[in-house]
Order: sequence, then structure tokens, then C-alpha cells
Amino acid sequence: MIRFEAVGLHYGRSRAAEPGAEVLRDLSFSIPQGEFRWLLGPSGAGKTSLLRLMYLAIRPTRGRLTVLGTEIQAARRRDLPPLRRRIGVVFQDFRLLPHLSAMDNVALPLRLAGRPEGQIQADVKEMLRWVGLSKKVTARPTELSGGEQQRVAIARAVITRPQLLLADEPTGNLDDEQAERLMQLFHEMNRLGSTVIVATHNDALVARHPAKSIRLSAGRVVNPPAPGRD
Repeated sequence: MIRFEAVGLHYGRSRAAEPGAEVLRDLSFSIPQGEFRWLLGPSGAGKTSLLRLMYLAIRPTRGRLTVLGTEIQAARRRDLPPLRRRIGVVFQDFRLLPHLSAMDNVALPLRLAGRPEGQIQADVKEMLRWVGLSKKVTARPTELSGGEQQRVAIARAVITRPQLLLADEPTGNLDDEQAERLMQLFHEMNRLGSTVIVATHNDALVARHPAKSIRLSAGRVVNPPAPGRD
């Protein structure tokens, strides 16, 4: 599913960088298909940069990265959009389209995939009901609280049942009850076959839902997962 082999990353124009300039260094680990993993570490450890590599927003500066069976450095640019459509992402800043309703924000990936409109309406209404927003179907992001916007973003990320689901601090704007409901959804997605990786600072949430973890410190993985088959 995901394999990092001596991956390094730095931001800047040059492809060559001094070792100290790298935000991620010497990452070597693999995550088999169907796993649930926590992504842990203090602020500035590199969690968001690692997720950006996984959802193909950027390519490594060095090393070899394989995602969903595709070697990313060797992939052509036109090959990446279809690959990204197999990945669901919950961003810290939500990234909802302000001119669209909650319904249309969640429906967007299904429409891009060419699903029938009747099926889209039924699936989106059910997903919004699951995240507790059945009464907010027509509301636009500016009419929603931070927690409600977060739940719309989560619904949009999972509506296509992606092969890979990545979440960056998804419970940051949710109360404990909402966070537990979200974890039920993530576990159900994992049960159905999605590989799920959740970055969090919420130690209590991790304690309530024990699972294998990837821990970052200063851009390095300090507990790399044991090698496994992708």
C-alpha cells in the first residue's frame, strides 16, 4: 500500500539540500493494505509534510516512495489525478468550497467520478445524517461552526470509500462525543478495507482506540513499522 525507502524532503527550489534543511529525513517504512495507524509526534515533527507526501501533493526530494502500487517519482504528472481520486483526505483547514452547500461539498468527489445523481443524493444524505448534519444539508460553510465544517470535510473524504484515508488532526474542532462518532466511522471504513492513517495530538483518543503508530521526531520516524508486504 505505502512504502518509504530512504525518503527525504525539503522545501525550496533546489533539488539538492544540506542535511539540516530537510524537514523529513531518511524515512524507511511500509504500511500494508487495510491497516489502521496513528501518526504521532509533537508540533513541527513533520506529520503534515508526511501526509502531503502520502496524498501526492508533493514528491520526495530523494529516496523512493510507492503509494497504491505506483512509484511516485517515476509516475507521469497525468497519472497522478486518477491516483489521488483513490485517496480521501481530511485537512486541518477543511478546504470546503465556500459557494457550495454542505450537500454539494460532500457530493463533489462523487460527481467528479461520474456517479448517477440519484445515487449521489441518497449517499450524501445518509453520510450527512451519520455525521449529525442532516439539518444542515443546504447550509454553506460560512453558516456552519468550525466543528460542523470539520464534519462536512470528513464526510467528503469518506464518501467515495477511498482505498487510502488520511486525516490531519480530524478531531481538533470536535467535542468528545463527536470525536467518538468520527472514530466509529474511521474504524468502519477500515473494516471495509480502507487503509486509515490519522495524525493527532489527542493522547486520550489514542488511549481509547489503541492501534499501531508511526511516531515522528524532528523529521525522523522513531518507531518505524516492521517491514511488511504492500
